[in-house]
Amino acid sequence: MLAALARFFESHFLMLAILLSGLALIAPDLFLWIKPHIALFLGVIMFGMGLTLEFKDFKGVASRWRLVGLGALLQYGLMPLIGLGAATLFGLPPQVALGLVLVGACPGGTASNVITYLAKGNVALSVTMTMASTLLAPVVTPAIIWLIFHERIDIHFGAMVASVFWIVVFPLADGLVLRRLLRRGVRPLLAVFPSISILSISVVIACVVAMNRVTILGLPLLVMAAVVCHNLAGFGAGYVAARLTGCDVRDARTVSIEVGMQNSGLGVALAYTYFSVQAALPGALFSLEQNLAGVGLVKIWRRENGGGLKEAGGPEF
Repeated sequence: MLAALARFFESHFLMLAILLSGLALIAPDLFLWIKPHIALFLGVIMFGMGLTLEFKDFKGVASRWRLVGLGALLQYGLMPLIGLGAATLFGLPPQVALGLVLVGACPGGTASNVITYLAKGNVALSVTMTMASTLLAPVVTPAIIWLIFHERIDIHFGAMVASVFWIVVFPLADGLVLRRLLRRGVRPLLAVFPSISILSISVVIACVVAMNRVTILGLPLLVMAAVVCHNLAGFGAGYVAARLTGCDVRDARTVSIEVGMQNSGLGVALAYTYFSVQAALPGALFSLEQNLAGVGLVKIWRRENGGGLKEAGGPEF
């Protein structure tokens, strides 16, 4: 019964995410209670990822610092410019345009690690790229906004690093250690965690929809169109750039996800704090769109790999 339920979740990931998101629009209170616990949900998923990895996976990433640098360059060099181009193309008001560029100038979010895991990408590389872009964000994000719009913002470095540590690094390290201690004994857990991850990220997406229900139902079509173009261009640019620099498909997917998925929550918070409600609109829509697009990519790439969630190139049991 449990195995059948797991296969159902894996086969119907996109449908589940869309169904729960639709339900969140109709009855947001069903999901709003999750808001204070989003970090916990993501932490549980990161723990499950740690169980699929070994310490040697991170040694391999350390020797490929150029790829991490490429991801940071695309994320901070290309995504803000794509956002500016999309805002200009769709004739967005100045504050909305600023918000779109702002979300493009944010570091990678923890959701990118989850999507990479589910898409059978290189989780160790994804985590390393998220950490690298987060460490750069307190300096680079304000610099980008100042260079383009001559507006000043301030990011609390310590808070950002602490957030990434407790949501990403700590639970991931716990999973790594437990795998090393139990070795083959983690196999039953690995059979369960993919389904837990799928259900958890679907519920988190629904919570994001519930929190931004008014914005989404307002149907700001031009803004949504600009956000979709911005996000999909990020996914595409990341994949193409990685392939052109000689990456294999697995790493190219990872770079694609890392570049396309931003820390939109940070973008919304900065927009509210330093600018206006209008400036926060693109970040709120980006949060929904990037997660649904990421789930769609998981569906496509898993089909190409014949289904199943065992990491490509990962250990055999």
